[in-house]
Amino acid sequence: MPRALQPITIADLSAFTKNLRQDLQKRDDLPGHAAMLSMVAKAAGYQNYQHLRADQSPATAQTQTKQLDRALRVFEGGIMTRWPKQTSVQALCMWAFWAALPARTDLGEKDVNEILRAGHSFEDHALLRRSLIDHKLVTRTKDGKTYRRIERAPPSDAKALIKAAQRPS
Repeated sequence: MPRALQPITIADLSAFTKNLRQDLQKRDDLPGHAAMLSMVAKAAGYQNYQHLRADQSPATAQTQTKQLDRALRVFEGGIMTRWPKQTSVQALCMWAFWAALPARTDLGEKDVNEILRAGHSFEDHALLRRSLIDHKLVTRTKDGKTYRRIERAPPSDAKALIKAAQRPS
């Protein structure tokens, strides 16, 4: 049976290492696997390893994986070949176009259209442009002449999609 992955986010690495070091200094010998798992979980702010595992939501992780799989199916060779039916998958796909836009740069509509046309094959760049704005990945001025990518960290599924959907050079 394959081992289930337990992702962990450490908000403050300094406090984490300090807590872990304190737990290790209390011991005379090296801890075993289970003891080490518990120490890492405690240092991250959980009561023990079981508390960490219980805090993870397997349903959410499974849903994200399904959405990522669906999003990946609409890309072939880094080109989006069709518009997905589900809004959540559409939103995830927009991250690939967000990544193609230059950071901290004002772009004209023509420039944005050029980038979007290069990334899809179903001939509807206006749909993609509107979707980027609807999903709050891009802003535009009221007159619609200037577009700008909104700088924010992509979620984990979006990072995976951006990496997988990169067009070969």
